[in-house]
Amino acid sequence: MAEIKSDIEIARAAAKKPIHEIGAGLGIPPEHLLPYGHDKAKVSAEFLKSLTDREDGKLILVTAINPTPAGEGKTTTTVGLGDGLNAIGRKAMVCLREPSLGPCFGVKGGAAGGGYAQIVPMEDINLHFTGDFHAITAAHNLLAAMIDNHIYWGNGHGLDTRRVAWRRVMDMNDRALREIVCSLGGVANGYPREAGFDITVASEVMAILCLASDPQDLEKRLGDIIVGYRRDRTPVYCRDLKADGAMAVLLKDAMQPNLVQTLENNPAFVHGGPFANIAHGCNSVVATRAALKLADYVVTEAGFGADLGAEKFFDIKCRKAGLKPAAAVIVATVRALKMNGGVKKEELGTENVAAVKKGCANLGRHLENVKQFGVPAVVAINHFTADTDAEIAAVKAYVAAMGAEAIVCRHWAEGSKGITALAHRVAALADSGAAQFSPIYADETGLFEKMNTIVRRIYRGSEAIADKSVRDQLHQWEQAGYGHLPVCMAKTQYSFSTDPNLRGAPVDHVVPIREVRLSAGAGFVVAICGEIMTMPGLPKSPSSERIRLNELGHIEGLF
Repeated sequence: MAEIKSDIEIARAAAKKPIHEIGAGLGIPPEHLLPYGHDKAKVSAEFLKSLTDREDGKLILVTAINPTPAGEGKTTTTVGLGDGLNAIGRKAMVCLREPSLGPCFGVKGGAAGGGYAQIVPMEDINLHFTGDFHAITAAHNLLAAMIDNHIYWGNGHGLDTRRVAWRRVMDMNDRALREIVCSLGGVANGYPREAGFDITVASEVMAILCLASDPQDLEKRLGDIIVGYRRDRTPVYCRDLKADGAMAVLLKDAMQPNLVQTLENNPAFVHGGPFANIAHGCNSVVATRAALKLADYVVTEAGFGADLGAEKFFDIKCRKAGLKPAAAVIVATVRALKMNGGVKKEELGTENVAAVKKGCANLGRHLENVKQFGVPAVVAINHFTADTDAEIAAVKAYVAAMGAEAIVCRHWAEGSKGITALAHRVAALADSGAAQFSPIYADETGLFEKMNTIVRRIYRGSEAIADKSVRDQLHQWEQAGYGHLPVCMAKTQYSFSTDPNLRGAPVDHVVPIREVRLSAGAGFVVAICGEIMTMPGLPKSPSSERIRLNELGHIEGLF
């Protein structure tokens, strides 16, 4: 029996091509690649602008069932499908999100795919990569510093220190920083006030970078950020503090998409932030639009299950960017379905067809939800060696009864040749023109009713509930002209409800909205539901305890 290699061993042994060769395959001249070493590069804004008149390829979304500790493999499937489409003669490109350091050193591990369906250089991508997240962190915290500096030097715009809305960020899990008091230590340090930190991925600056269409749009959106309110409740904007220009300068290079390659030397853009539980969790608009001009098929992902990532991809990203997805893939594993059916993680190796059938309710809910947006979908069964024929047959039968198809995929172990059946089916769906994409609520629908629409149609809850103060805040924003914005639900990724332990397909639950935040620059309203935190904490035994350099200087324990 062949030795099973770890993801990092496979990635380290990859036969990578120089990045200028990957760019040449897309028609990108070398002078428009800004190399970061030999295996990754940014694509110049000038070249991106030259693509405007080209026709778009077909956009394919990869989403998944609710995540479990058993694993689903959404990124792995996205990479594998991109390789599979190229293997069957289609010109395809992959668009992924950049990993955050928080999960890498917390609980999830890396986010560059796995097995023989990875993007490389895996270690670089999972760590500092090209510095985009550091630039976003710096730009965000520059604004925070300028807010406190403005108050210190006389507060010319009359910002009420009790109503400063702009928190600080860092790209690391640190629960101790969720709520802080800053400016202690006397007159020289400013006016003490309550503040706090979010993780960088939850920053509005991250969302702005992901949704901006070009550097000019980026700077305008930065200027639209509301940093806080005066005593009369009128907003103070980032542009009032004259911070938008300097922030845009810090983000100049970060705005340009990063080009890397798969293990099979196919092109991939990796750009923009993850975390669809507390952010919108999609690859950048700039990268997606560029890929659609450069390839006939673009495979992209959205974070966590379809109740979060896919919903935000459709209702926020596609709505704002004018994108029209042609097909969707819902990733599931037999192991995860068994967990949704009530099986404990340590018992997943034992055949349990009844639990698979019970857990399929979660898959079915996601399949129904994707179809609500008018996008045809296929199910990818990400294969594990312990899966039995009877368990796979149960999944296929369930999906067939719902009018769709489930296809077993072995890309983790076999690369592109293990996913060609799915590639043929996805290409056929995309080419069929069957997609009739439409968001599930209209722009003119009220903000709270938009939240209720998601709760009822996507989560299958009975209603969203909120204190009067939250409803009043939403009404004030509507009166101020922000009622047309979409909503970004911040909710646990593990369940359709706000209870992370309630697996499967619960119905008629109540979704409490404890706080709302206006991201005027990004162009959406965030609804924070249940007990979800915008600054995660580390688990009892974080991944960082097992990450080290070995005697050869190689990284161990990253993934």
